[in-house]
Amino acid sequence: MRPWKVLSAVAVAAVFAFVAPAGAQTAPTPARALASPIGKVLTAVGTVSVERANAAAVQASVSSGGAALREGDLVYRGDVIATGADSKVSLVFADGTAFNVSSNARMELNEFVYNPDGKSNSSMFNLVRGTFTFVAGKIAKTGSMRLDTPAATMGIRGTTPHVIVNEDGTVKFSTLVEEKR
Repeated sequence: MRPWKVLSAVAVAAVFAFVAPAGAQTAPTPARALASPIGKVLTAVGTVSVERANAAAVQASVSSGGAALREGDLVYRGDVIATGADSKVSLVFADGTAFNVSSNARMELNEFVYNPDGKSNSSMFNLVRGTFTFVAGKIAKTGSMRLDTPAATMGIRGTTPHVIVNEDGTVKFSTLVEEKR
């Protein structure tokens, strides 16, 4: 099965599966910004850790049999997502953006402001290391979706990228295109 077709299925499921509290979809006040969920974990295999912005760490180990974390585990602005060896995680965000994150990866969720009726939406994720494949959601079309890597900052406008950030800081970027039917 082609990875982008799997991701597309994840993205479709994600749009219907993610229901954020009303306050999470508007620009929160600074005090509430870290407390409002911006997305959730759809699936996890292996060891996936989440470092919270307030310095607390949560680690979820899943058996090698592929059991998923409890559906609906939330992620927040400021979280750092890390995967261990032979691990992976799928995330979906309030705007419909869906990420597949490979083993030995690290991703920082620096910024996320989304209002479904707004035109000033923004997100900034730092891809520190690992392999990431994702489908851009509504922020890419109604605001500014940026991905920071050790090599450059990318502006995303609605594509399906595949990004590899190597240990030495080099980055490989490609766009996945599904064949027309």
